[in-house]
Amino acid sequence: MEVILRVFGEFVHDIGQIVQHPYVLLIFVAALAFDFINGFHDAANSIATVVGTRVLRPLPAVVWAAWWNFAAAWVFGVAIANTIGKMVHKEFVTPDVIFAGLIGAIAWDLITWFFGLPTSSSHALLGGFGGAAMAHAMKFSGVLQWERFIKTMQYIVISPVVGLVLALILIVILLWTFRRALPAKVDRWFRVVQLGSAAAFSLGHGTNDAQKTMGIVAALLYATLWKDQQADFEKGIVVFPFWIVLVCHLAIGLGTLAGGWRIVKTMGLKIAKLRPYSGACAETAAAVALFGTAQLGIPVSTTHTITGAIIGVGAVQRFSAVRWGVARRVIWAWILTIPLSGLVGAGAYAVLAAIRGLNE
Repeated sequence: MEVILRVFGEFVHDIGQIVQHPYVLLIFVAALAFDFINGFHDAANSIATVVGTRVLRPLPAVVWAAWWNFAAAWVFGVAIANTIGKMVHKEFVTPDVIFAGLIGAIAWDLITWFFGLPTSSSHALLGGFGGAAMAHAMKFSGVLQWERFIKTMQYIVISPVVGLVLALILIVILLWTFRRALPAKVDRWFRVVQLGSAAAFSLGHGTNDAQKTMGIVAALLYATLWKDQQADFEKGIVVFPFWIVLVCHLAIGLGTLAGGWRIVKTMGLKIAKLRPYSGACAETAAAVALFGTAQLGIPVSTTHTITGAIIGVGAVQRFSAVRWGVARRVIWAWILTIPLSGLVGAGAYAVLAAIRGLNE
């Protein structure tokens, strides 16, 4: 009870500060809107396999996923949030840069949702934030923490490959173990198992994606209201306020609850035909990959990871079981995410700067 009261007291105090600064409040609301849209856009990641195998109907599936998105607040800490919040050198982190970065990420998420493409909200945020910061600095080099950025870029390739390989290993072991069992009986057993694997993946999705918004909110507050502590935040001395963790996990959980049905069709039905056992293998493989990267503090794409896992379980049936035309469209969307969201973020920053110039 004492901990709850302390967190609630910090929340009331800090929100009181935020409300007194309308522009900071607007950006804070935009960050939560991005978090909600992230959940809405990436609901497909959490539920596509369990819906595609018809283990759960869509509504119970999103409720199940949304709960585990929120429950992740108590599990994995804030390592990824710290990586995101410190991706740009602090001298280039301004309210306009953060706002423009969020606009770039939200715009890309909505565009890809409209076309049913399962792209990475994580990398859209990185692209938007980085593009806006470069537009503010008017230079390319010396703006981003390149060591962190390059490691994140590497995992655009690594995370789906890890998901694919783990899923491939799991399904080969499973098929060998149950080679003499009746397929109908195996499916019946794995309808139960898949509830657990879907929960595990949703837990990984929640901790990975909510932390990105947590990092942006922290960057905003330490660049504005808590400027005297910004240097300590950069060094990792300041304790991350837990109310930010809870609010961001709540926002992504509500977004997941709203569901992005266009992308569910692509992920669960179009890339490869799934059955309960293959869906469970895909989700388990992706969850293991997400748990590992969360511990390392590396912001990866849950979309990339689960897509790689789905391709892995599809390919083990036969190579032609994967619909490579759909997979190719998805991969092109991945490649374009960071540069295009970066351009939108840079354009949004230019517009904000122009508006600010007219008002001065």
